[in-house]
Amino acid sequence: MITMRLFGRCRIYHDPVSPVLRAPAQIGWDAWYRSIDLVTPQPLKGEELLRRTRGWWTVDPESVATLVKKHGRLVVGGKGELMVEFDEEQSLADLRQALTDHFGDQVQLAP
Repeated sequence: MITMRLFGRCRIYHDPVSPVLRAPAQIGWDAWYRSIDLVTPQPLKGEELLRRTRGWWTVDPESVATLVKKHGRLVVGGKGELMVEFDEEQSLADLRQALTDHFGDQVQLAP
């Protein structure tokens, strides 16, 4: 299994940035006629974390997700980082080339 971190170019500072899930999302509940004190932590999945880059990256995250899914799997790493998993080296090489062809230097993979 090959794992690489996914970075996109920051819309404001133009440096490579990657989202990191610092804590699980907290899902609570509101009701009309009662109070509900239940809060359940829900970890985000890789594609959900990528969608959160909308407005931060210079490219559309949906386009990136569509391209990545053809070659690998979007996952959240052990420290909350956005990662792409590959079964073989050729898939990694193919995705690198596809990212360059579609986005130039705006989306990158790093170890």
